[in-house]
Amino acid sequence: MQQPVQTEAGLVRGLPGRDRSVTVFRGIPYAAPPVGELRWRPPRPPVPWAGVYEAVRFGPMCPQVPGSGRDGNDLPMSEDCLRLNVWTAASTSDEPPRPVLVWIHGGGFRVGTGGNARYDGEALARRQVVVVTFNYRLGAFGFLATPGLSAESPHHASGNYGMLDQIAVLRWVRRNIARFGGDPERVTLAGQAAGAGSVKFLSMSPLAKGLFHRAVAQSHARHSRDPDLRYLCTSYRTLAEAEQSGARYATGRGARTLGRLRSLPWPRLVEGDASAVDGAVETGGPAKPPLFRPVVDGWVLPAGYDETYAKGTQNDVGFLAGSNLDEGGAVPADAFAEYRALGRRSWRPGAPPVHLTHQDFTAASRLKFGALADEFLRLYPAATDDEAAHAHCAAVRDNARISTWLWARDWTAHADRPVYTYFWTYAAPAGAGIRRASHGSEIDFVWGNLPDGTGESVPEDHRVADIMTGYWANFAATGDPNGPGLPHWPAWSSGAETVMELGAGFGPVPLAEPPRLDFWKRFFLTQQPW
Repeated sequence: MQQPVQTEAGLVRGLPGRDRSVTVFRGIPYAAPPVGELRWRPPRPPVPWAGVYEAVRFGPMCPQVPGSGRDGNDLPMSEDCLRLNVWTAASTSDEPPRPVLVWIHGGGFRVGTGGNARYDGEALARRQVVVVTFNYRLGAFGFLATPGLSAESPHHASGNYGMLDQIAVLRWVRRNIARFGGDPERVTLAGQAAGAGSVKFLSMSPLAKGLFHRAVAQSHARHSRDPDLRYLCTSYRTLAEAEQSGARYATGRGARTLGRLRSLPWPRLVEGDASAVDGAVETGGPAKPPLFRPVVDGWVLPAGYDETYAKGTQNDVGFLAGSNLDEGGAVPADAFAEYRALGRRSWRPGAPPVHLTHQDFTAASRLKFGALADEFLRLYPAATDDEAAHAHCAAVRDNARISTWLWARDWTAHADRPVYTYFWTYAAPAGAGIRRASHGSEIDFVWGNLPDGTGESVPEDHRVADIMTGYWANFAATGDPNGPGLPHWPAWSSGAETVMELGAGFGPVPLAEPPRLDFWKRFFLTQQPW
């Protein structure tokens, strides 16, 4: 498919991938540049062009913290960044339509790009999936709310411009993807970290209803009573809170009017984003979310998790969600010394705490669990620093598995489509460092893009990648990850307190030892729902 393809804004022409059976379209505008008077407004339709748009280069990254360009192979930055990319192996649009996977990149709502080489869609395209990646507004550009911005909105809402960009992509897919060989009735929305948080939010947004049919959240699908939910990439703000902090942000930049705020050069608006934190959120510990993140505004997001699930107002989409062995504050034993040496230097907004000494572990446990702390410390005993480090990691992993299981219970109470949960355990290549099942390490296996030059891959890496790519491609096609030659992955069931292990093994494993499972269930009941 290297002939020009007609889109709503004009003709586009891609280029052959490394595998010449795949065509790649890079940098297609899906919205007008959000500059000048369009800064902090919902995205407008793309500006039509004459002739053929040569879609051969990824679009610029959206403005973000200087130095984060390494995530996008040093792509330039510009506010004119609302571009998307398509990988397809369809030779003509007359073939039977193929399932579509729309990917939302991670990065804490502060950094990232759909042009990251990790999200190269060729391997999935060879599995008959049409792949879409994209950029959306980040940091203050995507998530600033102020009373003035809310007042000029017909919906009396502000702060979700990045979410509205994501919805604009889904609408573009709805209208255009058939010409690339994709099926607009089989769209899977997938993402990792902040991308997974976005998937969760869009699954609750009435503006996204009917625009996608399946969802994949890679990391941080959590129970509404899990305090970790409040600082991870699933965290949100109320509109009042967001407006107050946004007004302080604008005043701190000398902008007392919207006109002045919109006239500021974009580099001035990313200053401090790397450390901008919302310290007012109670999380049961030192971890705090990034300042700029989605807003429960009554329009894009009518309500938070607990209220949405209790009322059953979420969009009825099939779900695949899980977490990783070495994330959420858990690290491999071989890395204990490394993290102790880093100390606070490893901290950033949205990052989980890592307690690897007896003193820190005990103090953090008493702060988080209060009256239940003595019971927790009996279930996760430690007398030395190393024992405390192992206990901390065991607790983090139990917390994540149990929290995701309880989230699935709440989600399925008012949803008809199945949910598949997982726990990723494979120690992935990590350059000269330690192989670990770290945050985001599953991405390269899902996409079938084992990293070059960042560690010695072994035959087992390729076997695991083949299975993972197969699961994700099957889920995009049918809503069920299972298929010929793959280990069976059972759907979530209230009668089985298990999760599907992916990586080091493939099969259901218990959530936790029974006494620990009982403890976490009771602890969550003591927490305020979110």
